Order: sequence, then C-alpha cells, then structure tokens
Amino acid sequence: MLEKMFKLKENNTDVKTEVIGGLTTFMTMAYILAVNPSILSASGMDANAIVMATALAAFIGTLCMALLANYPFALAPGLGLNAYFAYTVCGAMGYSWQIALLAVLVEGIIFIVLSLTNVREAIFNAIPMQLKKGVSVGIGLFVAFIGLQNGNIVVNSDSTLVTVVDFTENFNTVGISALLCLIGLVIIAILHIKNVKGSFLIGIFATWILGIICQLTGLYQVDIDAGFYSLIPTQWISFDFSSLGLTFGQCFKADVSGIKALDFVVIIFAFLFVDMFDTIGTLIGVANKADMLDENGKLPKIKQALLADAIATSAGAVLGTSTTTTFVESSSGVSEGARTGLASVVTGFLFLLAIIFAPVFTTIPGFATAPALIFVGFLMVSAIVDIDFNEPSEAIPAFLCLIAMPLLYSISEGIAVGVISYVIINVCVGKAKKIHPLMYVLAVLFVLKYIFL
Repeated sequence: MLEKMFKLKENNTDVKTEVIGGLTTFMTMAYILAVNPSILSASGMDANAIVMATALAAFIGTLCMALLANYPFALAPGLGLNAYFAYTVCGAMGYSWQIALLAVLVEGIIFIVLSLTNVREAIFNAIPMQLKKGVSVGIGLFVAFIGLQNGNIVVNSDSTLVTVVDFTENFNTVGISALLCLIGLVIIAILHIKNVKGSFLIGIFATWILGIICQLTGLYQVDIDAGFYSLIPTQWISFDFSSLGLTFGQCFKADVSGIKALDFVVIIFAFLFVDMFDTIGTLIGVANKADMLDENGKLPKIKQALLADAIATSAGAVLGTSTTTTFVESSSGVSEGARTGLASVVTGFLFLLAIIFAPVFTTIPGFATAPALIFVGFLMVSAIVDIDFNEPSEAIPAFLCLIAMPLLYSISEGIAVGVISYVIINVCVGKAKKIHPLMYVLAVLFVLKYIFL
C-alpha cells in the first residue's frame, strides 16, 4: 500500500529511509512548539492554546503536502511572520489578535485562489535557473547561520554585529551549550562521512543526552532568566486539550468595526508577500537539494505543493496561529534520503503526537538541534558549484541573492535582492530579451515593497 501511494521505488527510497527522514525533519522543527507560543503570547493569546494550534496546523499542512504532492516537505507556523503578527499588528498597530488571525485567514484564502490559478506556479517557473541555484546556496548559509546562533556559537556584538562566543564567560550556560553544539556537529560529520543512516537524528539525541549528563554533573546550569532551561523533562504527557477552545474559530469573531481599511490591506499584503516568497524560496532550495527540479528548473507538482501551503495557512488561522508555511528544516530530512510524502506523513503525525508529548519535545534544547542545521547548510552550499561564474550577468545576481539571505536574515529579502539585481543588470548590459516578463513584474513589486512597506 505504501509503495502504491508514495511510489517509493520510483523515487529510489524505502520505508526505513523515509521514516528516518521524517523523524529528522521533525526533530529539527520541534523547536517551533516552544518558540511560537513564546512569541504569539505577547499578543494576548493563551500559550497552551498556541502550542496545540501550532502542532495541529503543522499536522494538517504536512499531511496535505504528503497526500497532494507526495513531497518530503514539512510545514508549521513560520518564524518572522509570527513576530510581525505579535509585535507589529497586535503591538505597534494596536489591533486585537482576533483581527490578526482574520488577516491570516484572508491571506490563506487568497493563496488558495492564486495556487489554483497558476499564479504562484508561474512565479516559481519565471525565476532563472542560475538564480534558483543562488537561492539554494543562500538558504544553506541562512540555515547554517541560524544553527550557529541556536548553538550559541555566534553571538551578538556591539562593534561587529556578530562574533564568536567567549567560551569562558558564563561557561555553565552559554559556554557549555556552545561546546556541546560543536561536539554534536563533529558527531554528525563523522557519521555522515561513514554513511551511517540517521546521522542527524543520532547527533541530535547524542547532544541532548550529553547535555543532560552535564546538567546532572553541574557543568550545565539552569538559568531561566537567561533562556537556559532544564534539559530533563519534568512531565512526559498531558491530555488536557481544553485550552484550544480559547483560540479555535476566534478569527470569525473578530470585531471589524474599528479596522482601518488601508491598514488591513497593508497587513494582508505583508503576510502575503513574505509568505509567498519564503515558501517559493524554501521549495526551490529544498527541491534543488533533493534533485527534484527538472532540466528547466521546474518542480513537478508545484501547484499541489503550493496548494497544501495555502490550505495550511487557512487552517492555522482557524485553529489560532500565525501563517503556516513550508519549513526550510525539511532539508534535514531530505539530506537523510527522504524523497516522498511518506516522510511528511511521519513528520505530520509526530506533530500530532506532540500535543500529548509536548513537555518532552519542548525540552530538547536549541543547541542539540543546531548541529543538524549547521550541517544542512554545508550540504546545501554544495549547489554553488552549479552556478556559472563565467556568465557574470547570471552569477552576480545569484551571488547577491545568496549573500543577502543570511545577512538580511530573510529568504524573501534574498529573493528580492536577486530578482531586482537580475533585471537591472541584464537590462543594462543589453540582455533584456532573455528576461521572463514576470521577472519585470516581480522586480517592480519588490521595489514598491521597499518604498511603501
């Protein structure tokens, strides 16, 4: 049955590989179960309700991706847009979280329409192949940078913006977690070189177990105010689901009487714009890593993948969470060999189980999953050898795109830089004929975004 549904042999994979890939993707994404509530609760929403809404939205979206597109891509409420939801819409603009959820629902419905009418697919296909390679490399750098931060190896600096951690200062919190992250990275690297299946998953658990040992021996010390929590679960399961009712369906109860029409349009457009290009960028990067793009740089079943993403956003809004999107961490499962929707089914059901086992999953520290993200960055950067540096009109926009993603801390900003520079450079050097008409439209929209948003 699994063979018939997911075409495992056709995709050169098997059940074991897909299960390991799905587990790995979940482990590298599980942090969202802790991070999303901590951000969205600033809007006044109930934290326990957000945990359940986050897990259910991830389950629905990832299952849709598996059944509609048969791809090993997982979805969950995305970082960045949840901060915009809580701190801008509900904070600076002063709107209720019910209004914000309504905006997310409207965005999701618009996305469903755009997905059914081929608009998002056309945008995906309009991006030149060399620029897509740049997107893949940029995402690799971005993911690695996130991993270095989560592992406390890269920290803030007043003079240079970022710098390497001082291992001796606050050794029992920052220092030891950074050291454990590096140990985890070495474990994954060695296992990968030796072709051990499940190297990411083993590395994550090994790092977490080492962390627990350090906590028991006093090398790692809990400091909640500094963000260093106990690595030992205090509770294993919870069957209290009543809090979900505090957010479920609240988008339909939003008081729209005080909404300024222009404000609401801007809010929807901001959600729409960032979500669209974050998703497209992630699909390009992960699909390229999985060698799923055809010779023309197109992704088969892209419409179904984008539709799954749109359905997930709409469902998430009804459940009570910000925009649900395709996660770049899916590349960790792909790196383990996942190639079909079976991996997504595994990831999706783990998110469903996470509602019960949330106390366990949310205990896994960031420095334990960070090594997997750093190593995924290494694997994705390999696409840089496919960029034709002998053709500067193609290579320069690809470079600007890939360097912008980690430095601007945004996939969508990297795509914006790549698209704008591609159009300007090629028009100015007399190569306008090779530019897809949609690229001109995208370039203008990105420029307008920087002017008005």
